[in-house]
Amino acid sequence: MIISIGNDHAGPDYKAAIVKHLEEKGHTVLNHGTDTFDSVDYPDFGHAVATDVETGKANFGIIICGSGNGIAITANKHQGVRAALCWINEIAALARQHNDANIISIPARYTNIKQAVEMVETFLTTDFEGGRHATRVNKIACQ
Repeated sequence: MIISIGNDHAGPDYKAAIVKHLEEKGHTVLNHGTDTFDSVDYPDFGHAVATDVETGKANFGIIICGSGNGIAITANKHQGVRAALCWINEIAALARQHNDANIISIPARYTNIKQAVEMVETFLTTDFEGGRHATRVNKIACQ
């Protein structure tokens, strides 16, 4: 799989651990995040990841900021993107099963790195259930 990842200054250590995990699993990673803790603007990285997913350059995206909210709001401005804010593993699974989310948003200030890696693994290995959920997902995009 090709996975796009982006983060602001709250998540370079999270990104490093996630990228290591993904590459060990054989995935290709497109890195749009910062590698320092110097203040940056999360929309710059959220838009880059969302564009990769929106255009099909990446199968899935991972975005990380302090709360996970700002970067998720940014990504969700893109057509065909469904970025889900996840703070526990069960939410990551439901985001895929029920919402067919294609980007996971991780709140670095409210999770630890181990949780983040576990959520990413769950997100990437959980299938969309379709059925009644597909009807709802099809109503999300603005026409």
